[in-house]
Amino acid sequence: MKSLKPLKEQVIVITGASSGIGLATALAAARKGARLVLAARNAEALRAIARDITNDGGAAIAVTADVSHRDDVQKIANAALSQYGGFDTWANIAGLGIYGKIEDVSIEDSRQLFDINFWGTVYGTLEAAAHLRNKGGVIINMGSVGSDVPLPLHGIYCASKHAVKGFTDTLRIELKAEKSPVSVTLIKPSAIGTPFFRHAKNYTDAEYKAPPPVYAPEEVANAVLYAATHRIRDIYVGSAGPLLSRAQRAMPALMDWYQGRGLPEGAAQAPHQRISEGSLYAAGDDGRVHEGKGAISVYTRAVTNPGITGATLATLTAAGALAIYAASRSNAKGFGKYFR
Repeated sequence: MKSLKPLKEQVIVITGASSGIGLATALAAARKGARLVLAARNAEALRAIARDITNDGGAAIAVTADVSHRDDVQKIANAALSQYGGFDTWANIAGLGIYGKIEDVSIEDSRQLFDINFWGTVYGTLEAAAHLRNKGGVIINMGSVGSDVPLPLHGIYCASKHAVKGFTDTLRIELKAEKSPVSVTLIKPSAIGTPFFRHAKNYTDAEYKAPPPVYAPEEVANAVLYAATHRIRDIYVGSAGPLLSRAQRAMPALMDWYQGRGLPEGAAQAPHQRISEGSLYAAGDDGRVHEGKGAISVYTRAVTNPGITGATLATLTAAGALAIYAASRSNAKGFGKYFR
């Protein structure tokens, strides 16, 4: 199988590059010498990011695009071809969330979330596969621990990330069957300290933040860049992810109880009581990587270090279990408080 290029020789396309994980990935890739095609809806923030990278000696272009529109995604690919003659890695990072019980979230909002999280990933992947199919390269899609585990009040988000996982896994099989040299990786972050929770549309009467344990967005960026240079099927960011995923497969009924315990009555309110429209239909307050503090993920760093043994990974996963247990024990009101 053809080897992947080092980062300093790559052109990398990053969607959702104006904030959070996408921005963290752009900054980390620029420091490694990659040439960048940055895409997002917020033209002003995106241009400022590309300008800062260029002023620091890097190479980046900004493409204002809404990934829910296929024409815009084609524009991203065309910009990469025009500026750099092509690209080597395409990272589909753009994504949003919605807080609310499934029955309270409007169909219109549900479709919009799927247009961004799922169809935006599909459009980007199709552009990338068409360009990379014969010459080789990397497609990286952003899943979530919610790709494997249902999360109350995140039903539509989880559904979109389950769809991303199913699409990505099937694409990988089909490309392998035709002996294409394209590497396909799914990244599955746990809770990450980004503006994601502020950008989410909120149907409830509460303000939410990432549930503990919370990891730094740079940990996801490092995982993305590792996938850009190593053929790996998927990467969990944070030991909480594989722990919860394994528990969901092994003990689904118990996990249903655990996830739903203490879910507050009336947590999702009528539409006129929404706290925030979020960034579902328009670009938000971008340009920030962090929201609160986030820890390093020793587990993910071990996964991306070929010298680490399976026993070490098991130990780190167990440590993640203790962190989750301690966090849940500290919240007497159960799940409702756990997600605030």
